[in-house]
Amino acid sequence: MAMTTCLTWMQEKKLQNHFGEKQFSLLYKASVHEFSSESLLQRCSKQGPIITVIHSEDHILGAYVPKSYPEYCFIILFAFQETTISQCKIGPFQLSMLFCESDRNSEFNINLEKKEVAISINTMGKLGLPQCDISFQECEVFRCEDLLDKRRMDGLTELRESLLTAIRTYEPYGGRVRQVRILLLGPIGAGKSSFFNSVKSVFRGHVTNQALVGSKTTGESEKYRTYFIKDGKDGNTLPFILCDSMGLSEKEEGLHMDDIPYILEGCIPDRYQFNSMKPFTPGLGNYTGCPMLKDRIHCVAFVFDANSVGHLSDEMVEKIRRIRRELIKCGVVHVVLLTHVDTLDLITKGDLIDIYRCVPVKVKLEAVHRELGFALSDIFVVSNYTSQWELEPVMDVLNLSALRQMLWAADDFLEDLPLEETSRCF
Repeated sequence: MAMTTCLTWMQEKKLQNHFGEKQFSLLYKASVHEFSSESLLQRCSKQGPIITVIHSEDHILGAYVPKSYPEYCFIILFAFQETTISQCKIGPFQLSMLFCESDRNSEFNINLEKKEVAISINTMGKLGLPQCDISFQECEVFRCEDLLDKRRMDGLTELRESLLTAIRTYEPYGGRVRQVRILLLGPIGAGKSSFFNSVKSVFRGHVTNQALVGSKTTGESEKYRTYFIKDGKDGNTLPFILCDSMGLSEKEEGLHMDDIPYILEGCIPDRYQFNSMKPFTPGLGNYTGCPMLKDRIHCVAFVFDANSVGHLSDEMVEKIRRIRRELIKCGVVHVVLLTHVDTLDLITKGDLIDIYRCVPVKVKLEAVHRELGFALSDIFVVSNYTSQWELEPVMDVLNLSALRQMLWAADDFLEDLPLEETSRCF
């Protein structure tokens, strides 16, 4: 049976970030392995940097040891002070000197057998602790590893290349179309254009910004754009088209609801200028009067900012639900992309490796599921290039994974088409 830590997710996350974006692996738990310094040292010897955490009734404190036992090094003591962490440095010591009963270390001593921590008055003051010995109920020791060490980066790079290959060689279901069309819909400023730029960047091999992105609340995409992407590796056009639309708004400046059915049917041409006050009228400009299957939208991705998705207005929620009803009527499969998760409290770049396990992200997924009715399995986290100058494998893996899911969703749409609709393939 796997051991579980007594730390809450928030406490563990704060410690991980405090000591430089670490990943913790639980090596020793006193209530499981005995309250014995000998047992602790046996399990924690030659494990690299470790962190010892003491759980008392009123305090969480401990020591970060940056080198393997039995090496000597300076040790960082820490204590939680409500939501912040205080610290001080002692040593140099060996790990064993923190757990001995002699006076070789009078600044900080953990007696596992007696379940007591003895701390000098000077050290107590630095940590902001009361001047008394502290009894405790649990002691845990974790191995500390860099979240983005070479082994993990090599694994991410391998996964990134695998995803790139899978998407480059993707063929739409049944050969009914050469490229699937994915429509990006969402509130103004949610990150639709940024997602397109991020996808194009990974295939071009450098950060690029073809689609205009702005910080204004009115957004920048007022034209309907159908983006073909050429692969920077061989110059071939990739088997998908990302369609960027004007943002949704509960006010008058957003995409007109009457435009959506025409977009889904493939009637609206590339670069059509949206007018919030006047919906699309058949016969205008390059209106496609008899669109073929290749012109239609095969998958819709709703794009939401993770920071605001839990606070959508009633008007916006109703608008999303209305659009979903139209999509269901047309048989178009739809998913959700959550952007800006890297700006959530306590989330770092290293967390993107396993972002779906992060508590703040789980809360956002549940909010989308609860408020808008999307299945949790249809909600994907992405990380857009907004301020980066270089490509990041961890960001690319998230974006490519979401793109692959959208291609599969498009396949579901194509597979489910009535027989009479498949005759208009090309």
